[in-house]
Amino acid sequence: MDALPLGPLLGILVLALLWSALFTAVDAAQQQLNSARRNGLTDEHPELAVAPQALVLCSTLGKLLVLALACLLGQRYNGEHGFWLAGLGAAVVLLVLAEYLPRQLARRNPHTFIALGNSLLKAPLKLLQPLAWLLDGCARLLLRPFRIQPHAVSLHEQDDDADAEEHLHADHRLNLPESLLALDKITVNDILVPRNDVDGINLDDPIEAIIEQLIISRHTRLPVYHSDINQVEAILNTKLISHLLPKAELTREALQAACYDPYFVPESTPLQLQLLNFHKQQRRLGVVVDEYGEVLGIVTLEDILEEIVGEFEDEHHQDNPHIHPQGDGRFVIEGTVSIRELNRSLGWHLPSDGPKTLNGLVTEALESIPASAVCLKIGRYRLEILETEDNCASRILVWTVTR
Repeated sequence: MDALPLGPLLGILVLALLWSALFTAVDAAQQQLNSARRNGLTDEHPELAVAPQALVLCSTLGKLLVLALACLLGQRYNGEHGFWLAGLGAAVVLLVLAEYLPRQLARRNPHTFIALGNSLLKAPLKLLQPLAWLLDGCARLLLRPFRIQPHAVSLHEQDDDADAEEHLHADHRLNLPESLLALDKITVNDILVPRNDVDGINLDDPIEAIIEQLIISRHTRLPVYHSDINQVEAILNTKLISHLLPKAELTREALQAACYDPYFVPESTPLQLQLLNFHKQQRRLGVVVDEYGEVLGIVTLEDILEEIVGEFEDEHHQDNPHIHPQGDGRFVIEGTVSIRELNRSLGWHLPSDGPKTLNGLVTEALESIPASAVCLKIGRYRLEILETEDNCASRILVWTVTR
């Protein structure tokens, strides 16, 4: 290497610098597209033809070669002093031209760099891929002693040991960052307000009845529909007409002028994606529909935020209008209450991966239309149906038992 003239050495150095920059850019482009896909921001996701370990290896080899050649040239022409100066200069150049700049370019044009990696750089990547796998395996082997060992959990009948169940569910009390990650596992259908509980404006009602409804309503945004909520036409912003309500000056024209187009949300949308969609669409309320276009209910930005930080108001059951505590420690609960809301308010762990309401849970457990004076148990919870209405359990007495 010492016998090589200056020209070829500089040429090799420049090629190594370019090599390292290209592989760094391709690696950054793949990470950018992976992140966009996880957040649901893109449907297009071209994949790299080789494992990402090969990208890291190729980029690192290029950087090492640049640093070695720079130090060699510095020592050749200025001794030890030149060795250190050239090494420092090469490090700065590598940071700017082979690290920061390629990553910035890759974030702006990720598809271009992925296509480049799958064509121009495909041969060296495949050539070095076995070595990359070997080095990656060595790294995993070195990290094995520091790996977190999973805890074995023995599952038993829920009635057998209430303390064991409380310990099992203790991990579900998530802190804020974990709650954000959990949003990807919860769908809009899990937290929606069912259509029967939606407070909306029926345009077929007399204007006097609409005014009376708006006066007592506690909501800022209400669906507007004709006859049936499946025919949602708009969303009403009540703030724009609140000054017309005290003197009953509201007209249908003023009401429709305060409306805007509805925003429909598929029921299977993950909450993490819906939170981003609310931000992109500048909306706070969405009408949830199923695969046939039937309206299932509504979901709001506040509903999603409650999943992250808990209830905005006091979490105690005394503040929940659907839960009525009794003097003996039992609770009379309305059948329309959401199971997730019930679990959050009382600290219970009723199963919420199936039916969304307490009435739905009872109906599923009985496998029939619930009737009054029927008792059943679900885990360590005991339920007694007190009243039924329209083939639904409207009031249910619930308590817990321990052994």
